[in-house]
Amino acid sequence: MVTIRLHNTLTRRKEVFEPLDPMNVRMYVCGPTVYDRAHLGNGRPVVVFDTLFRLLRHVYGPDHVTYARNFTDVDDKINAEAQRRKAAGAPGTLEDLIRERTEETIAWYHQDMDALGALRPTFEPRATDYIGAMQAMISDLIASGHAYAAEGHVLFRVRSYAGYGRLSGRSVDDMIAGARVEVAPFKEDPMDFVLWKPSDEGLPGWDSPWGRGRPGWHIECSAMSYELFGPAFDIHGGGIDLQFPHHENEIAQSCCAHPSAGFAKVWMHNEMLQVEGKKMSKSLGNFFTVRDLLDQGHPGEVIRFVYLGTHYSKPMDWTAEKAAQAKATLTKWREITAAAGQGAPSDAVIAALADDLNTAGAIAELHALAAAGDAGTLKASAALLGLLEDGMGGWLDTGVDLAPLAARLADLREAAKATKDFAAVDALKSALIAAGVEVRMSKDDVELRPGPDFDAAKLEPLR
Repeated sequence: MVTIRLHNTLTRRKEVFEPLDPMNVRMYVCGPTVYDRAHLGNGRPVVVFDTLFRLLRHVYGPDHVTYARNFTDVDDKINAEAQRRKAAGAPGTLEDLIRERTEETIAWYHQDMDALGALRPTFEPRATDYIGAMQAMISDLIASGHAYAAEGHVLFRVRSYAGYGRLSGRSVDDMIAGARVEVAPFKEDPMDFVLWKPSDEGLPGWDSPWGRGRPGWHIECSAMSYELFGPAFDIHGGGIDLQFPHHENEIAQSCCAHPSAGFAKVWMHNEMLQVEGKKMSKSLGNFFTVRDLLDQGHPGEVIRFVYLGTHYSKPMDWTAEKAAQAKATLTKWREITAAAGQGAPSDAVIAALADDLNTAGAIAELHALAAAGDAGTLKASAALLGLLEDGMGGWLDTGVDLAPLAARLADLREAAKATKDFAAVDALKSALIAAGVEVRMSKDDVELRPGPDFDAAKLEPLR
């Protein structure tokens, strides 16, 4: 069996991956808060952990790998949008408007992540479906002395868990010394975090032993992963921005609720994303959603390729140049594999992915397969990265019939052979190339194909 090695954020070293149960490999990844479109940075963990999901399925078998990615559908930003809609006269109760917003946002998310070629996870739990499980975990933490109720809130006693800070490499005292936040008067300690908070009549809420309220963010994933996977599972993933405090708090509350289990065995975090060398922000005008790029004509497969070109543990820079290179590469590879039969993945590609998900190394191996003309192996190997799959190639179908232009160019060439005047041939050829058409002229044939920069609008004057 293939040996997989993964860098474990918790231990800070690359380790041989040994699942708790090879017949039931389990991975949980923190998903989106569904209040708006997923931005370009949100798409990176989706592609990273989708690729790991594919590798695990290849090694252990599709029936022996379970992947969960949650939706946070109770949040202040969701509430604010629902309140805005209600104030604008939208029909329905606040709860109806919250549900309307989360449903449409989840639908957008599915559309955009499907466009990136991401497989749907085995489970996509919604926080609002697990309120009872959260309340049960909170009650257990109170009973064991790890949490306390105060003024309608329930808070976790951070100092009750000796391992707090291990994931992020911070000490509690250093965190308090560096904090610049106003401490709520009902907290026993500045570092204690909220498990449950009160809701007034203008906000969604659920009845509980501590009054009407709603869960804190951190308890959600602990409760949902426990309900789906039990107290211990193999891999927990997410963006590096979640390492502290979210994942640190997850570990604390889960290990205190189930002290003999250990919670997640391996922790993996992908680094952040930049655009043209700068942090993505609305103030800089370089903030893009995945849908923005799709609507601008960047195929989902191209976006995925750019993501995979950088190792998940390194900051990734989205640039127009990288997108153009990715499009050109994928166009070439799809041409090579157009008539490919059923092949098997390359051992070298598998080895690269098994080495802490070295996607850049795997892509280098794909280039070697393309250069060797090994179409079947190229297509099967690329599929492990979610590339060159049959359902992802629609972007190459331009809907433009180039045959009449090819015939015209061939006729002009025949006429030029007699007159020795090739000016008209060169003019048409130049216009085609300017429109992004690849022109291939052999002794007996003229072939036109859309290139990576094909622009159908530029062909209109030629028709």
